[in-house]
Amino acid sequence: MRLLPLVFAATLMPLTAFAQCGGGFNTFVTSLKNESVNAGYDPTLVRNFFRNVRQDSKVLKADRAQGVFQKPFIDFTRHLISQNRINRGKAMSQKFDATFRRIEDTYGINRGVLLAFWAFETDYGAFQGDFNTLNALVTLAHDCRRPDLFRPQVFSALELYKQGNFDPTKTTGAWAGEIGMVQMLPGDILENGVDADGDGHVSLKTSAPDALMSGAKMLSHLGWQPGQPWLQEVTIPADLDLSHTGSMRKLPIADWQSMGVVPKSGTWAARDTRTSLLLPQGHKGPAFIAYPNFDVYFEWNQSFTYVLTAAYFATRLEDSPAYDTGRPEQGLTGVQMKQLQRALQSKGHDVGKVDGILGAKTRIAVQKEQKRLGLPADAWPTPALLSQL
Repeated sequence: MRLLPLVFAATLMPLTAFAQCGGGFNTFVTSLKNESVNAGYDPTLVRNFFRNVRQDSKVLKADRAQGVFQKPFIDFTRHLISQNRINRGKAMSQKFDATFRRIEDTYGINRGVLLAFWAFETDYGAFQGDFNTLNALVTLAHDCRRPDLFRPQVFSALELYKQGNFDPTKTTGAWAGEIGMVQMLPGDILENGVDADGDGHVSLKTSAPDALMSGAKMLSHLGWQPGQPWLQEVTIPADLDLSHTGSMRKLPIADWQSMGVVPKSGTWAARDTRTSLLLPQGHKGPAFIAYPNFDVYFEWNQSFTYVLTAAYFATRLEDSPAYDTGRPEQGLTGVQMKQLQRALQSKGHDVGKVDGILGAKTRIAVQKEQKRLGLPADAWPTPALLSQL
């Protein structure tokens, strides 16, 4: 799932004219209608677009129940990656070879990257979601959790409707409003949609070439460096200074080489390339070097575990070997992770929401406390750390 706020130009009006979140749902929809007309849309078009919109309680339930992101990296990869998915990915690579060649020539993005997103988002198009997209977007825009993210998407959907590429009663997708085989939000489709099959429409639900080319164009616009790597498994020496690790710290490859970090397979990129060393389950678990392209993944999804898993799966689809799980130290349960986050908050650390998920802010705080306490500063929280805090 991609969660990136977009600004829709037609809504650049005084803040008082914006439909505010919360309050009565019907009142909110009326405000959206007024805002649309004020932005220049035909009143009949607006009336037809919003005619059957309804609040969807299942969308709100799904938004608050993303427990899968609490899984540690090794469990998460086992949950999402199977030999069947690898085999199907390679079959899809052959089936749509011409499209992938075009993507590689146009955007310089490896096919494994797009195949991994395609697999994780919709199982290669098989499960695209059955939530009414307009209901989902308006429900989430009305909800005051992330209105600034979803409200612009309502107007993007309206623009797609005006263009004949959105049906407010029939367009369906994920609970968070993403549409099609690689799950793109309406604003992303407006900006990056590609009619790759030449039928005159951008059809991300039914046309794999359209979906793949559109996803590639979006990644390119987000900053993907053509022909460059994104992730590489490595081994680390026992005496490595772990305080240098983590996605927020970047060093030239030459520095990692001097510290004794070695690729598991393949060769290093240029020695001056600034990279991060990632230890998703601590210094006794898997280790990866993340190249600049890895950062682009966070524009698609903001979950560290999802991003790392997607990037790793892309390397598997390009014939890299399975990672070495190592023997990571015991982690924390969801309840213990919340206890840890509250303890870190009490010490002045910003961990964001106490949600039991080991996100970027929690990892940074854990690493700081580990260093303060004289523990291996690998950002992997253990029961021993929790007890000390």
